[in-house]
Amino acid sequence: MSKPKVVVTRRWPEAVEKVLRELYDVQLNEDDVPMSTEQLQEAFRTADAVCPTVSDRITAEVMDVEPLKARIIGNFGVGFNHIDLEAAKAKGLVVTNTPEVLTDCTADLAMTLLLMACRRAGEGERHVRNGEWTGWRPTHMMGTKVTGKKLGLIGFGRIARAMAHKAHFGFGMKIYYYDPYPPSEEVENHFGAIRCDTVEELLPQVDFVSLHCPGGGSNTHLLNAERLRMMRRGAYLINTARGDVIDEAALVDALREGIIAGAGLDVFEKEPQVHPELLKMENVVLLPHLGSATVETRVAMGMRVVENLKAFFAGEPPRDRVV
Repeated sequence: MSKPKVVVTRRWPEAVEKVLRELYDVQLNEDDVPMSTEQLQEAFRTADAVCPTVSDRITAEVMDVEPLKARIIGNFGVGFNHIDLEAAKAKGLVVTNTPEVLTDCTADLAMTLLLMACRRAGEGERHVRNGEWTGWRPTHMMGTKVTGKKLGLIGFGRIARAMAHKAHFGFGMKIYYYDPYPPSEEVENHFGAIRCDTVEELLPQVDFVSLHCPGGGSNTHLLNAERLRMMRRGAYLINTARGDVIDEAALVDALREGIIAGAGLDVFEKEPQVHPELLKMENVVLLPHLGSATVETRVAMGMRVVENLKAFFAGEPPRDRVV
C-alpha cells in the first residue's frame, strides 16, 4: 500500500521531519519561504494531508480546488483563525491543532514581555550596546515594580492559567480575569482570582493586562481606542495571543499620548509587518512571534501533528480535532 502524501508548508524541527519522512510520502518546504496561494492550492489538489502553520492563510479560495484530494489539515499551532473553518467543514476536511504542548513556554514569554516592558529591559540593553551608558545613578532608567501588582488576564485558558501561576506564586501578583467561559470555582480559588463580568470591568482595576484569547471574529480589535483609554495611566499591555486582538493604530496613539505606560508584543496585526511607529518607540518591547519558540515545544508541536495524522489515516478520531 502506498503511503499517504503529506505537504508541509514550512520547515519543521529536524526530529519531526525525520519522522514524517519515515511515515509518509512527504513534501517538505526546503527553502522555508511562504507558499503562494497557487502553491497551497496545488497542495490541496495533490496531497492527502496539508500541514500549515499559523502564518499560512488557508482561505476558502485555497481549498476551492478541483479535484480536492486533501482530507485533513494538520495545523502546526494551537490557534486556527488563519483557517476558514466553515469552508473546511463544507469541503469535508478535518482540521486539527496542537494544544497543551506550548502552554508553559508561551506563558514564560508573556512573563518575559511583562518584565521587559515595565523594567525597560529592551531600552536598557540598547542603551548599553550603543555605548550610551555612563554609569549607575539613582534616577537612571527607573521602571515599574512587578511584585505585588495586579495582573488582568483576558481569557483564562491553559496559557493564561500558566501565567497566573507564575505571576501569583512567583511574584505575589493579584489575579483578575475575564473569560466568557469561566473555569470552575476550584480553579478560581487556587489563584485567589477575581472574576470580572466584562472586559470593561477588568481594565481599570489592574496594572498589567495580558491577552490570552483567540483572534478573529468578535475578538478583532477587542482592545480598541475606547478600551485602551479605560486602562490605568501607568498600566502595561501584553500580547502573546493574536495580533488582530489589538487595534495597532489605536495602541500607537495610546503609547504616544501616555494613556498607558507601555506594551510588550509578540504578535502583530499584519504580521510580519509591524506598525512603523511602534518601531520608533522605547516604551514597547517587540518580539518576532517567539511564544512557543523553544526546541522542546516546537518538537512537541510537530509530534502532536504527527499523532493526529496517524490517528486519522488509521481511521480513528484525531485527538485534537477542531472540525
